Amino acid sequence: MRTGFRPSVGLALAALVLACPSCSSKPAEAPGERSESSSPPSNAPTVVVGYTASASGKLNVESIRQRNGLELWREHVNATGAWRVETRWYDDESRSDRIQELYTRLATNDHANFLISPYSSGLTAAAAVISEQYGIPMISTGAASDSTYQQGLTMVYQVYTPASQYLTGALDLLAARLPDLKKLAILHEADRFSSDVAAAVKARAEASGYAVVLDEGYDSATTDFSPFINKIQQARPDAVVGGGHFQDGSALARQLADKRVAVPFVALLVAPPEPSFAELGSAAIGIVGPSQWEPQAAYDAAAAQAAGTRWVGPTGAEFAHAYLQAFGEQPSYHAAGGYAAGLVLQDALQRAGSGEATALKTALDATDIMTFFGRTTFATAPESHGLQVGHLMVYVQWQQGAGGKPVKRVVWPAAAASAELAARPTP
Repeated sequence: MRTGFRPSVGLALAALVLACPSCSSKPAEAPGERSESSSPPSNAPTVVVGYTASASGKLNVESIRQRNGLELWREHVNATGAWRVETRWYDDESRSDRIQELYTRLATNDHANFLISPYSSGLTAAAAVISEQYGIPMISTGAASDSTYQQGLTMVYQVYTPASQYLTGALDLLAARLPDLKKLAILHEADRFSSDVAAAVKARAEASGYAVVLDEGYDSATTDFSPFINKIQQARPDAVVGGGHFQDGSALARQLADKRVAVPFVALLVAPPEPSFAELGSAAIGIVGPSQWEPQAAYDAAAAQAAGTRWVGPTGAEFAHAYLQAFGEQPSYHAAGGYAAGLVLQDALQRAGSGEATALKTALDATDIMTFFGRTTFATAPESHGLQVGHLMVYVQWQQGAGGKPVKRVVWPAAAASAELAARPTP
């Protein structure tokens, strides 16, 4: 267990909403150890936060943005002068076989007080073992699988909506907007996260009266989806749901368009909410995706009050502005998740009054807050300890904008929608 942090002043949350013109965070560019801090007063207590990021490998798009969000939070916290947050991180190369070695190094050599998970459920599952072994609390972001929280762990806390709820809202969207579509094809990456999502959506679909006409998994290294698309065409579904991560999801969307697959509704994991999904051009039009957060999401202090919880941190617009200033791009939900993980840690530290692991665990167990990312509350029952039970997904669709360019809209739930669901273009 780590000790030694005791804030001498309350957290200056208001300072987080500043544009932070001195922010120096940059995307991860090369493998190796990193140590980063900014310049609060020299007498500010120091907190060491350890994590890995996929600066290389197949998860680098999502992971780099998650890291950007976390490092932007670090800059904002340090700007308050309440304490010095230092980060230690390593490139995990998107490889699970590196995770336990690197998180052990963070726990022992780098003396991390707290841990943030790597991106992806598979890598996080490996890191969670080290968090538990060394008694260091870990906030997981970019990791949605339910299964990590069903193993009796006590030190890991999930920020994302669980995988079991990732695509079930797509069925609600279908039922509300396209009720005549009843035949469903599920095509997903055969990794931990995507398989959990697929199993949950299949169970929900069958219970809701949908006919699941195809249920297939594909290897994470798949680049040619022709064999699977042939099966989709043979099954003649009304809707396709599934996908996995950014690279495979983008390739699948492009190849569905190239092969002129006439399916009215397509919802894919992870890839569609990324701003760079628009680079697919016309192939992006009509694609739906679940998002942990979007700038249009109306979470604010008034929403927190209405929900009976506390508001913490900047608004979504303030976060998006600061992120754009720091990185020259609009934030995706992966970036927002990195920042939100920092806010959850920050709030727990404030309430704990100490960086001692037991005190922080008690504070995290009692967390019930709303940030620009949405509500955050953790299950505390032994069979699901740390599972996220407060946060809800929103669903986006790429629609045709001015000049035919793809524009991202929120289409579900109805209360958060910025546009109605549009029909996927017929090839």
